Amino acid sequence: MNFPGGGAGGFPGAGGFPSVGGSPGSSATPPMPMPQGDTNVKMLQNLMESCYAKTVMSGAAGFALGGVFGMFMASMAYDTPYHSPQTGTPGQPAAIPGIKPPIDISTLPLRKQLAHGFKDMGARSWSTAKNFGQVGALFSGIECGIEGLRAKNDLANGVAAGCLTGGILARNGGPQAAAIGCAGFAAFSAAIDAWMRMPKDED
Repeated sequence: MNFPGGGAGGFPGAGGFPSVGGSPGSSATPPMPMPQGDTNVKMLQNLMESCYAKTVMSGAAGFALGGVFGMFMASMAYDTPYHSPQTGTPGQPAAIPGIKPPIDISTLPLRKQLAHGFKDMGARSWSTAKNFGQVGALFSGIECGIEGLRAKNDLANGVAAGCLTGGILARNGGPQAAAIGCAGFAAFSAAIDAWMRMPKDED
């Protein structure tokens, strides 16, 4: 049984049902408004792509990586002051007044050996983490700023950022040290960036 103006199946609109957002029998639908969630996602993406966010994230990642690396290196090190022989043994200088002589860690109880080991490991990890975090944040922030000024994303950004980072980190050693740091960081950044930009073989 068909109704007046009916389409397929005897009901108004295509497929027997009215078209969403349109008059009966019409196929055109108006554009849907952007949900509020999509706007928030876009704002979050813009925030994460800003130089401030990149600097903070790179610094945090460098800090975490440096902490793990420092902990590993500390666990493999055996040149702590507690491995030095005691002062007063043959061939060793006499103790200096007011300064506690070095202790051989093997002569301490096991609990104190572990305490000294963990303390040394924590100090080394903290120092390495700070250095890695500083390098990561400095390099990322400089590279992002250069990319924004040049409006390009190429190898030159990493080379320039590496040079500036190395020069800033070695500035206390004088002009020669700053130049060496600039050249070393620039070469390292160029090598890493070139490797990252190499086309990957897809099987």
